[in-house]
Amino acid sequence: MNRLADATSPYLLQHADNPVDWWPWCDEAFAEAKRRDMPVLISVGYAACHWCHVMAHESFENEAVARLMNDDFVCVKVDREERPDVDAVYMTATQAMTGQGGWPMTVFAAPDGTPFFCGTYFPRPNFIRLLGSVAAAWRDQREAVLRQGAAVVEAIGGAQAVGGLSAPLTAELLDAAAAQLHREYDETNGGFGGAPKFPPHMNLLFLLRHHQRTGSARSLEIVRHTGEAMARGGLHDQLAGGFARYSVDGHWTVPHFEKMLYDNALLLRVYTQLWRLTGDRLARRVARDTARFLADEMHRPGEGFASALDADTEGVEGLTYVWTPAQLVEVLGEEDGRFAADLFGVTGSGTFEHGTSVLRLARDVDDADPSVRQRWQEVVGRLLAARDTRPQPARDDKVVAAWNGLAITAIAEFQQVAALYAAPDDEDANLMEGVTIVADGAMRDAAEHLAAVHLVDGRLRRVSRDKVVGDPAGVLEDYGCVAEAFCALHQLTGEGRWLTLAGQLLDVALARFAAPDGGFYDTADDAERLVTRPADPTDNATPSGRSAIVAALVAYAALSGETRYREAAEAALSTVAPIVGRHARFAGYAATVGEALLSGPYEIAVVTDDPVGDPLVAAAQRHAPPGAVVVAGRSDQPGVPLLAERPALDGRSTAYVCRGFVCDRPVTSVDDLVAQLT
Repeated sequence: MNRLADATSPYLLQHADNPVDWWPWCDEAFAEAKRRDMPVLISVGYAACHWCHVMAHESFENEAVARLMNDDFVCVKVDREERPDVDAVYMTATQAMTGQGGWPMTVFAAPDGTPFFCGTYFPRPNFIRLLGSVAAAWRDQREAVLRQGAAVVEAIGGAQAVGGLSAPLTAELLDAAAAQLHREYDETNGGFGGAPKFPPHMNLLFLLRHHQRTGSARSLEIVRHTGEAMARGGLHDQLAGGFARYSVDGHWTVPHFEKMLYDNALLLRVYTQLWRLTGDRLARRVARDTARFLADEMHRPGEGFASALDADTEGVEGLTYVWTPAQLVEVLGEEDGRFAADLFGVTGSGTFEHGTSVLRLARDVDDADPSVRQRWQEVVGRLLAARDTRPQPARDDKVVAAWNGLAITAIAEFQQVAALYAAPDDEDANLMEGVTIVADGAMRDAAEHLAAVHLVDGRLRRVSRDKVVGDPAGVLEDYGCVAEAFCALHQLTGEGRWLTLAGQLLDVALARFAAPDGGFYDTADDAERLVTRPADPTDNATPSGRSAIVAALVAYAALSGETRYREAAEAALSTVAPIVGRHARFAGYAATVGEALLSGPYEIAVVTDDPVGDPLVAAAQRHAPPGAVVVAGRSDQPGVPLLAERPALDGRSTAYVCRGFVCDRPVTSVDDLVAQLT
């Protein structure tokens, strides 16, 4: 009997027809293991994971392997994106036992959930031998197995513990973090580290803010170089926009083809802020195309943003995306086919498998002659139309609260910057206008969905699908990312209800997730008890729950004027400060928020009847210091604390600038406002 047919998780549904007697993560599964006196096999993965599919095909779809699993284990399937708390606990155990982690993750545990053997992907012959060995050890060496499990729990309890060193996150620590990133930077290819190479979005956001505060040319150049290298490489979809999860090489050429919502949201913020600060044409184009990708490919009408696009198409990785020179000629004709092959680096020998190539931008066309740019865009359109007739990768269409929060924040920032640079005579002004319209609709759709569906009895739920909310409770990153998104929407729209909702979420976080040392746990105090209560302070593929909640606390304090939220943010950030100073690559979002706190952050209110087109609003957005909040509207506009009791001077639009709750004199000219911000 397979119990996954009614799951909200597409990953679990992928396994609903396996011959394995799968259980979802639930108390009943562990009670069954206790009743049958057998260990639990916990298999953790996610829908877009290539090697998860491989292990499923090799082992979980195999009748003989399934029989071994069913006879000797209670088998539990977990979607790591739906249950990040479960994933965090057992990933820490896997890393403690093996020195590495990844997905699929394979964990053997006692009926109380205590892990005693962990691993990742196992080829079928190895997995069959492992099943036999573990079953024999459980029968014949039970005491040793349980001792090992107890030692693992003790180790992961220490690894996930709150407390320890803390210190204020000072300018000196942030400068040290930037200096460490400067040293570790890949001067040739951009980014950090070798293969596989992941987009360092949170580190780039930090370096942009560090540049704003210090004027560091080095920090800005790292962002420029990495941004261009990623955008021109195979990591970036040269036809439809959006970025793959990572590059399998060290130079961004061949991606692992899955596309994650969170990567694209965070990268949209990077390119948007680079565009805002420099006016860079490439950053503008990539920001626009990433926003379009989110709106066109990831948005689910009437809901939010889907989680991911699969790495595989019909079981073949990259099938949708790769090309040969002959295929280009077939679609474009001889002359344009040769032009495209040269432009996109498509060769006879290929850069991927079987002589195929991943498209990358091998020529600099953003600053080329207008006729070249026009030809490039026409070729892109024709190739994309042809690619759309190919089989397409599956989409994991569950809506994850935290990741939707990241996307909402990113699009809100993009909308503000796009308004700054709107120019009707631009060659692609119509395209930019179209993207801003559809992205705005997708963003608001997602926010309404989170508020109406994911917020249940004042508490957040983690996931939904087909407008039905799932059972898993929201974790700290959900509260932080969604609250930050609602603060961003409040600034963009001037609607008070988004700020009210943000405050409600933060109050729950402070009441239910806070730790005695000022930090936070990743799960609520009334959440399901796991073998340890996770509290990971490090930023990895996404901001840690702690960094996310601090970002929201900082923004909300600035927007509301309530100092207790800022005090909570400072206390929590002090628990991460030692990591920022010593391991900057794993504290990018914490450092980004630290720059905002160090800056003030600035609170900028513009009293105006034209919050979209007023030059004071444009100046505030263009010159906003790191982490600044900006609101615009009528004096005493309901639900907007920063506009309360702030009149327009002499009937003219008026800007009020405060920093750390201390205010400058109100000004009515753009020059005076810029002088206060720079």
